[in-house]
Amino acid sequence: MKQRFNRQDIELLEVKNVFNGFFTMDEYRFKHKLFKGGWSGEVKREVFERGNAVVVLPYDPKTDQVVLIEQIRIPVIHSGQTPWLFELVAGMIEPGEESKDVAHRELLEESGLKAKQVHLVSSYFASPGGTSEKFDFFWADVDASLAKGVHGLDDENEDIQVHVMSRVEAFTLVKDGIINNASTVIGLQWLELNYLCLQNNPETSVR
Repeated sequence: MKQRFNRQDIELLEVKNVFNGFFTMDEYRFKHKLFKGGWSGEVKREVFERGNAVVVLPYDPKTDQVVLIEQIRIPVIHSGQTPWLFELVAGMIEPGEESKDVAHRELLEESGLKAKQVHLVSSYFASPGGTSEKFDFFWADVDASLAKGVHGLDDENEDIQVHVMSRVEAFTLVKDGIINNASTVIGLQWLELNYLCLQNNPETSVR
């Protein structure tokens, strides 16, 4: 099914920067066409601008194991039992970078692993009601036996513990609500649907 409207159905009146720090916030003023016909009045929305990112699922199809990382996420300190989360590898795409190159770089920085190959699975928006951030989601063919230790960049205050677990154990953490961040839930659900294809032919990019 194709959407009825596209970019041409928005009248962008103004984009104004209202905050510029570690992240930025822009204020958008716009009008848009309505499903019932005609145009909306002026709408004002603040948009959290943090750039785009990659998320990488390190998976060993030979041993059916997943490599997860654990690190502190201070924004969830008041919302979860602990601000230390089990996650997939992820990182920001800097201007001029290709997302596949970022996937390789972040995998090495955060887990110490070099992928035999990485495959783009899909792209999705993190939280489109408030931010423009888009994730390019890759799965990486890795040797899980090499995953161990603590990683991350000191100049970015990263303190990242690597964990290796079976695919079944990782998905159980999703079902039990222990893994509760969107990109990791999405990645492990995708793996649960496609692991047999990856085991039978790891060189095939599965979408």
